Amino acid sequence: MELLDRYHALKLKIKDRKVQFDRFIALLERETIWFTSPASTRFHLAEEQGLLKHSIGVAETLLHFRGFLAPAISEESCVIVGLFHDLGKLGMPGKPLYLPNDNEWMVKNRGIRYKINSDVVAMGLAVRSIFLVSQYIPLSEAEAQAITYHDGQYIDDNKIIAHKEEPLTLLLHWADYWTAHIYEEGRDKKTGKTTAMEKHNEQ
Repeated sequence: MELLDRYHALKLKIKDRKVQFDRFIALLERETIWFTSPASTRFHLAEEQGLLKHSIGVAETLLHFRGFLAPAISEESCVIVGLFHDLGKLGMPGKPLYLPNDNEWMVKNRGIRYKINSDVVAMGLAVRSIFLVSQYIPLSEAEAQAITYHDGQYIDDNKIIAHKEEPLTLLLHWADYWTAHIYEEGRDKKTGKTTAMEKHNEQ
């Protein structure tokens, strides 16, 4: 199935907050680079549509995990947190976080294809994700926790919820990690030793 077909299939799973969701998606599609943004400056899907590919993949993996681990969690919650967990990487409407790198030496010799837009106010990526989503879609506490702390205990600031994670938070973390480190690396199709990918949300 093509990427946009998978994307539209996920959108169809939103029922209870469809009006708010559709309004927010329309904003993303019209006023941001949601369809073309990379997922990082250098390593993790630093390519056109990288962020969309990753977000769709995480939402799909999360739905799969939900099916056999936590069927009581709604598909709607999984789609919302899966699609939007890394939304902070977009920047703001009219001000993308990632810009094409105009330093040819850095692109050629270090593979840094994008640079950070200095016009975007600095904040954590998960914080910006919550800032953007919560202006348009009402989130449950569990959804807010999941997006905010989806990187798990790899981040020192996340230790505040250690051993207190909601099931949705754990599922999102696992889905994010599995998608980035297994599917996107192609490790599900390989045998033998493989190298770990650079941390997926590096800037």
